[in-house]
Amino acid sequence: MQYRPLGTTDLRVSEICLGTMTWGQQNTEAEAHAQLDLATERGVNFIDAAEMYPVPPRAETQGLTEQYIGSWLARRTDRDRLVVATKVAGPSTNMDWLRGGPQLNARHIREAVDASLQRLQTDYIDLYQIHWPARPANYFGRLGYEPDGDTTAAIDTIEENLNTLARLVEEGRIRQIGISNETPWGTMQYLRLAERDGFPRVVSIQNPYNLLNRAFEVGLAEFAHREQTGLLAYSPLGFGVLSGKYADGARPQGARLTEFPQFARYTKDHAVAATEAYVALARERGLSPAQLALAFVNSRPFVTANIIGATTTEQLEENIGSADVRLDDETLEAIEAIHARHPNPAP
Repeated sequence: MQYRPLGTTDLRVSEICLGTMTWGQQNTEAEAHAQLDLATERGVNFIDAAEMYPVPPRAETQGLTEQYIGSWLARRTDRDRLVVATKVAGPSTNMDWLRGGPQLNARHIREAVDASLQRLQTDYIDLYQIHWPARPANYFGRLGYEPDGDTTAAIDTIEENLNTLARLVEEGRIRQIGISNETPWGTMQYLRLAERDGFPRVVSIQNPYNLLNRAFEVGLAEFAHREQTGLLAYSPLGFGVLSGKYADGARPQGARLTEFPQFARYTKDHAVAATEAYVALARERGLSPAQLALAFVNSRPFVTANIIGATTTEQLEENIGSADVRLDDETLEAIEAIHARHPNPAP
């Protein structure tokens, strides 16, 4: 397992980060603890959660993911060796059960931090992230920018977020801050305001990135590299599609897309055609499709960590094992050839 610096900080995180959004929905507390035990035994020190998890978000299950991590942390003696990340939800019209409808302002952020700390049973959060912006922007698969005309309000919200997070850093409740589902413009504002006002700099950007969606490379990869705000890549397997388990229309019992067919981002015709090509390439190279897809993400120079998720320990073993896979130049060239034929079929 390799360890990489988190931004410009002295925190070093494993290149494989354990994602947790199935815990409390598809995974029990005991299964979550088993995954945490296995991952940390394999060298993973980075755990990522969110206040709204598990997914799909529901009032009945909200917060269970953090609770499961908290009950596991409570029996550990190595909290200082772990990097625990979580997120505050942005505005949403379908989560009125969360703080009466989540917003991004000082009151909501503080309430969210308090609740997460209680559920996680810890005194501090290593990396606290804005889950998605307050303004309309291209995230969660949205394409085609539609200006809302209120740039001042958008900047004011980011400034209030940074000011609130800075105070929480001073109080020792969070250590570092990050952003998620952000755009180049939003990232620029966070960096600009931090430099202007002496706020903490964001140390990471958590956005989707996988063989079916390399949109991060277009405008954000250079930010991640030059500003040392590395990518925390989520959905590296495209909701499991790139593992090949949904090939030929298969829907395995208990699999995520079997249980929740509304998540159709990675199963449209163009994405299916690209997936077939990547799966075939993996088998030609003697790799599992999952390990080809994950090893590609691991190899990108702008990636700080690859956030993997699993519902079984067998899947988790395979996914963590991608840290030991190095793709040769011929394989990387073959990936680029497929990408040229099927560019970003599932942004």
